[in-house]
Amino acid sequence: MIRPAEICAEKNLPVALRLAVTDRCQHRCLYCVPAQGILKCAHGDILSYEEIVSFVAGVRRSCGLSRVRLTGGDPLARRDVTTLVEMLAALDLPDLSLTTNGAQLGELAADLKRAGLRRLNVSLDSLRPETFRQLTRGGDLAGVLRGLRAALACGLHPVRLNMVVLRSINDGEVAELARFALDLGCELRFLELMPIGSAAARFSEWFVPSAEVKSRLEQSFDLAPLANESGSTSVNFAARSADGRSGTIGFISSVSNSFCAACRRLRLTPTGLLLGCLARPEGLDLRPILRGPPEARDPALAQAVQEALSLKGRRRCFADQRPMVGVGG
Repeated sequence: MIRPAEICAEKNLPVALRLAVTDRCQHRCLYCVPAQGILKCAHGDILSYEEIVSFVAGVRRSCGLSRVRLTGGDPLARRDVTTLVEMLAALDLPDLSLTTNGAQLGELAADLKRAGLRRLNVSLDSLRPETFRQLTRGGDLAGVLRGLRAALACGLHPVRLNMVVLRSINDGEVAELARFALDLGCELRFLELMPIGSAAARFSEWFVPSAEVKSRLEQSFDLAPLANESGSTSVNFAARSADGRSGTIGFISSVSNSFCAACRRLRLTPTGLLLGCLARPEGLDLRPILRGPPEARDPALAQAVQEALSLKGRRRCFADQRPMVGVGG
């Protein structure tokens, strides 16, 4: 049997990196952060911006990159994150994006654009203030919407909205959020809940499969399949409503329609743990490499990347129960 790492090597396929630059977040979403919170990473354990950039540059030289995305926690919660964006943009990457909850986006959107950020994902699980506060344990919806409009005004494009659908909490809003996204000119993606971390205990209660979401949307929209990029997690559709709204809607079906076989993603945690699969606990500590002799760095990083890719395969279950806030889902 050929493992995904061997496929990557044979076809010289690039990898996609998700860099969790902090475990801090302004929200404490029900499915992401345990009710009791988490033990925050010690400052000295978190990778510096220079170490993160060294890792990205090394991966690009050894394996090739298709895209880099900054995640968290919320990456905007880390001080001077625009400096990191500027450092990464200087590498002339094929694609540089960032995922945020939007809480600080209003004040940082223009700076991120000037620093070289190309596009943006904003987590938006509800348009109803009370539901939003419930989901985020106190988040301010109005502030997030101001940040979203600031991102659009400064020319970040595309702006994608991500909605994690939870039964009996926000599943009744899927058509409402679709109309909102299309009116703004944003792409929208509906994400299935994953049984990881704090979501595991209530997964059976909250889980809504993508097929059900799609069926609900088809009552208001015509959905025509679009060609999807190789290795993409999202199955996309051109959406059009009877009143003339149109745009792109996607479904990320991590549970009901696993995309493991085509996955080329690697995740780096704030403390330098390289994860080959979000659902599995195995990882490789890169801090000794990134803090070691520069002349030995590239060969060691190349080997670590191939080891992480070798951990991929067809997932049998979600075995990793670390809180999502610390691994950058």
